[in-house]
Amino acid sequence: MKYYQYIVVLALSISVFLCGAQNKIYEPTWESLDSRPIPSWFEDAKFGIFIHWGPYSVPAWSPKGTYSEWYQYWMQSKSLFGNGNFNGDEVTAYHKQTYGPHFSYYEFGEMFKADLFKPDDWAQLFKKAGAKYIVLTSKHHDGYTLWPNEQANDRGFAWNSMDVGSKRDLVGELTEAVKKTNVKMGLYYSLYEWYHPWWQNDKERFVDEHFIPQVKDLVTKYNPDVLWADGEWDMEADKWKSKELLAWLFNESNVKDSIVINDRWGKGIRKHHGGYFTTEYEAETPEFDKPWEECRGMGFSFGYNRNEDAQDYNSPKALVLTLVNIVSTGGNLLLDIGPDARGRIPVIMQERLLQIGSWLETNGEAIYGTRPWNHSFQWSLKGKKNYIPKQHYLGGDVILKQTVDPEPGYAVKELFFTQNNKAYFVIMPKWNSEITIRNYKPSKNTKITFLATGETLLGKQAGKDFVITLPVYQPNRMKETDSYAYTIKITKN
Repeated sequence: MKYYQYIVVLALSISVFLCGAQNKIYEPTWESLDSRPIPSWFEDAKFGIFIHWGPYSVPAWSPKGTYSEWYQYWMQSKSLFGNGNFNGDEVTAYHKQTYGPHFSYYEFGEMFKADLFKPDDWAQLFKKAGAKYIVLTSKHHDGYTLWPNEQANDRGFAWNSMDVGSKRDLVGELTEAVKKTNVKMGLYYSLYEWYHPWWQNDKERFVDEHFIPQVKDLVTKYNPDVLWADGEWDMEADKWKSKELLAWLFNESNVKDSIVINDRWGKGIRKHHGGYFTTEYEAETPEFDKPWEECRGMGFSFGYNRNEDAQDYNSPKALVLTLVNIVSTGGNLLLDIGPDARGRIPVIMQERLLQIGSWLETNGEAIYGTRPWNHSFQWSLKGKKNYIPKQHYLGGDVILKQTVDPEPGYAVKELFFTQNNKAYFVIMPKWNSEITIRNYKPSKNTKITFLATGETLLGKQAGKDFVITLPVYQPNRMKETDSYAYTIKITKN
């Protein structure tokens, strides 16, 4: 066979294979649905932005260490949650004092004006932050939709952003703005609703006449790149009819070949079935055989919480090291912001996003498109490795204890590792004049580069270990954000 004939045959074979993969019919079984490959962009993206925004953004308040987007639930159910010392009374007292004893949560809908919302400005901020995808709450557990939707009004009154409050299609406007950039557009959707009368009294009707048609309407109108399910935990997947819905999504929807889904599709399903696996405020990075994603806020709350102070927000160094820690073990970070009711992203949140973006400008090649290498990170030789925070809601500060500010007697992660098909990357949480990579020997003609300055570095073998000497520390040659973590690139030959 001649060379050009071989190329033609190979191209046809690949084309047939791809067409076969795209034309595969997925059955409503986990075995079939789990066989669908995750679109490759997701595992390469590494950094996304979560957005919690809705009527709960009007009061924007809950006790520290709790989720302000659960305001309605705290106010009406007084359920235990968060730091263990909270039973909802604080929210009830705050609500009565601020709005009066007869003010319904549903009145916040009219106050959710979004009059300062500028979707193009948001989209440009996300791009500058270095995010590769975003996930907007199209509907949280209170049932209010950020798009015009028939099912949103089936509780007996209008409860969507086009009819109530902003009088705008907020999902549509942000989708249009984001899709002008290279950032992927995702949508969060809560399966259940706390106080919908059908959910409380007739769950089968809620699924058939509310949930299924509503989520199909969302997907059909906006063609999201990600569908991020939540609120699944009170009912089994069979009762949600999730498998039938996902079969429709993968076989018939406009985004059947491109959409990415997570794993929150029924009670007990997380980390077992679905698309990628999700974690939430987990201190230790897990080991999964599928792509995964950690979601968390900059403070603790996902929705904007005016009760959180500056010290409750993670430092930019903590956020960058959290990203590095997650990426080194093969995951993505979905970092949350909570805009206010008028559509402004709080300045401290904007600042954190821009600081992360500035660090990624210098070090992004060690993050985007990478995979784990060399056990993900290297612990110091002495000390315990099982640090557990005293308070769950410390969030990203855990990584500081594991790297630059350890408690007495605890080891630290002194190096993180990633790789792509061209290079290995070594990421240092703090500056050292030299580093030792244990049990590593590079190839003969490898090139070693310090990304912050572009300088070529020298390395030498020391038995089984490899020692790299860094230049004299010159902060004036680097951006301030480069000090959050320092990256060394080792080319592959």
